[in-house]
Amino acid sequence: MKKVGIALPKSRGVGVGIVGAFLLFFIFYYFYGGYMTLTLFAAILLLIFYHAQDLLLYHPDLPTNSRIYIPIPTMHNLPHLTVSIKTPDDVTLHAFWISQPEERCKSVPTLLYFHGNAGNMGHRMQNVWGIYHHLHCNILMVEYRGYGLSTGVPSERGLVTDARAAIDYLHTRHDLDHSQLILFGRSLGGAVVIDVAADTVYGQKLMCAIVENTFTSIRDMAVELVHPSVKYIPNLLYKNKYHSLNKISKCSVPFLFISGLADNLVPPRMMRALYTKCGSEQKRMLEFPGGSHNDTWIVDGYYQSIGGFLFELQQQPSPLQKPPEKSNVWVELEHKIIDV
Repeated sequence: MKKVGIALPKSRGVGVGIVGAFLLFFIFYYFYGGYMTLTLFAAILLLIFYHAQDLLLYHPDLPTNSRIYIPIPTMHNLPHLTVSIKTPDDVTLHAFWISQPEERCKSVPTLLYFHGNAGNMGHRMQNVWGIYHHLHCNILMVEYRGYGLSTGVPSERGLVTDARAAIDYLHTRHDLDHSQLILFGRSLGGAVVIDVAADTVYGQKLMCAIVENTFTSIRDMAVELVHPSVKYIPNLLYKNKYHSLNKISKCSVPFLFISGLADNLVPPRMMRALYTKCGSEQKRMLEFPGGSHNDTWIVDGYYQSIGGFLFELQQQPSPLQKPPEKSNVWVELEHKIIDV
């Protein structure tokens, strides 16, 4: 017989844990005295800090009903299919496949879109409309685990697993050009993109990667948003790390960095640091003075600048198309024979 359990909301579950911890604290004090109790208290505080970090980083419930109501592409006159993607750890991801018309869907790039830490993929539909019509790409929009209609619980390992599963899914489709795969990530999505691009296996499957208004690490963001003294907290105590600044040097895929200079959440200097440390020989930084954290895409020249970068990549011959350094080997051999 199947057991049925009651799942508490995350915030309520943490509250119950805190009350239980303090009750345990007083019982322990009564039986064991001060020093042991302080040690236990410190351990409990660290445990609460470690597990509460997910509540501070992942906001799938903002705005209200974001786990229930997901705006669909047809609301913006975009053709789409709703697809389900299975991950290796048995999570089901909710995704939208938005394809260009049949006569050109196999010849244009395909962009895999990773959103930020709040809401669901449907909240980015206006930006996706612009990508579809200005950049003429196929688009796969993916909701992370624990977001929208996807199952599971969000975590750093989980999100980067989701991204790889989405790439694997695209390679099962036969209505696109697998050599023109683009990863796009904004904010938290940028950290996911950097992790995949730094992967020696999955990085080779990409035409390029694009990150927008993303951060160098969670620790750096904590220093920025909480207090400078946070930098003294050992890295071990951060449940989600997203060490993008360390990973970016391992990336060799062409990289485009898009920074809104009016971003009041992620300091633009973090984007410049990522650009500087990026290991790719083909990298470019686009800075938009009027762009804020979530709406840099509305600034004039946004799509044209991205399109220019993609056009340059498409004009470059692949390694198999490059002509040999010496175009006529037989002429060289004839000269050697004559010399002999």
